[in-house]
Order: sequence, then structure tokens, then C-alpha cells
Amino acid sequence: MRLRTGEAGGQRREEILLMGRHVVLIEDEPNITEAIRFLLTRDGWSVDAHTDGATAVEVIQDADPDLVILDLMLPGKSGLEIVRELRAQEDMQALPVLMLTARGQMRDREMAEKAGVTRFMTKPFSNAEVLTAVRDLHAQASQG
Repeated sequence: MRLRTGEAGGQRREEILLMGRHVVLIEDEPNITEAIRFLLTRDGWSVDAHTDGATAVEVIQDADPDLVILDLMLPGKSGLEIVRELRAQEDMQALPVLMLTARGQMRDREMAEKAGVTRFMTKPFSNAEVLTAVRDLHAQASQG
């Protein structure tokens, strides 16, 4: 377990998180956010959701997650830019990143892989696909 502290609405909060079960979800579509949050919370994950690409890197750094789920097209900054910024930081190079996108062309996949995305998934996707990907990425990161 680990203790996470932070500010929420001007009040200090402390949360005890189960080690290895914390996801930051950067997604600007509310329906997708709620579906993924519900799915992962039911599976025992703590999920922090954020919608703005411009502040996503800071949110991810502050949250210190075990995994990031990141949309490709976001307001403020693209998912590719966010991944590049994360990978430029030594302590974020091994962080698993699952990229979600409505654009599934080979060129998009290649750009995502080049930027440092761990896994790429196109929308629409099934709940089982997301859950399998998250579990696989977490298992791989735990072994490494």
C-alpha cells in the first residue's frame, strides 16, 4: 500500500491506495470516461480521470499512477505530445501507456509506437478488450 496526499477543493486529502492498482485516464469524452472508470473500479482499480491535454503531464506526474490510459485527440495537447513529454522524463520512461483513438490507421499506430506508447487500441472497443489490455500492461510492468 502507499499513501497519496493532495489538495481537492482547498482541502487536504489523503488516500491509501493498493499498490499497483492506480490508473490515470486522460479522455475528453464523458461516456467513455465513465464506462472505463466503472469497468476498472469494479475490477479493483483506483481511477483518476482528466479531460485536458494541456495539463495532462502534470496530472500524471502528481498522481504517480501504475498505468495511464490516454486518448490520442485531446483539447490543449495531443496524446502523442503527452507521451513524448512523459518519455523524456527518466522516472516516466517505463510507465505503461495504453492509447485509445478513433483513428486506427497504420500511420497513427506507427506514430504512437515511435512516441513511446506501450499499447494502442482503436475505438470502439469492448469492455473485455480494455480490461485485458490493462491487466496485461500491469502484469508486464510488475515483472519488469
